[in-house]
Amino acid sequence: MFEQSNLPDVAAVARRTMVASLVVGVVGLAALLFFDQPWAALGLCIGIAMGMGNFRLIVRSVVKVGKRAQTNKRRPLAMNTLSRLMVMTVIALVLVWFVTPLGFGIVGGMAVFQFVLLANVTRSMLKAAGGGGGGGAALLLGAMSGRGLDFGDADVHTPAEGPSLDAHDHEDGRGAA
Repeated sequence: MFEQSNLPDVAAVARRTMVASLVVGVVGLAALLFFDQPWAALGLCIGIAMGMGNFRLIVRSVVKVGKRAQTNKRRPLAMNTLSRLMVMTVIALVLVWFVTPLGFGIVGGMAVFQFVLLANVTRSMLKAAGGGGGGGAALLLGAMSGRGLDFGDADVHTPAEGPSLDAHDHEDGRGAA
C-alpha cells in the first residue's frame, strides 16, 4: 500500500496527525468543559495521548524489527501491536465500568486519533498518486480491496531484502497476480 509513499511523506503524515490531534483535543477539551463534563474532557485528552503514544511505539517497532535479520518480520510487529491494543482496550473498558465519563472520553480520544491518522494517510495517498486526480482514488480503493497492490519486481531481491513473493507465499491460495 505504501510502495509509492516515500519517507518524507510518512514523516509529514505523522507530523500532520500529531498537530491535528492536538488541535482536535483542545477543541474537544473546551467543548466538554463548556458542557460541564470534566471527566470526559480528561478522558478525551488521555485517549488522544494514548493514541499518540501507540503510534510512536508502532513507528519505533517498525524501525527496530526492520533492522533484524529474521525472515518473518510481521509476527513480532503484529504481536507487539496487538498486545498494546489489548492493554489500551482493557484500560478503557475498566474505566468505562468504574468512571463512565472518563472511560468514554478515553475511547473517544483514541477513536479521534485513529480517524485523524486515517484522514492524513488517505490524503497523502491521494496526493502521491496523481495530484488529486482520479488515479489517487483508484490507488486508495484498490489498496483497500487488496486487488490494486502492485508488487512490481518482488521476486528479484538480494538476500538482505528477505524472501520473494511466490505463489506459495500467499496464505489465501490465490498466488501471485
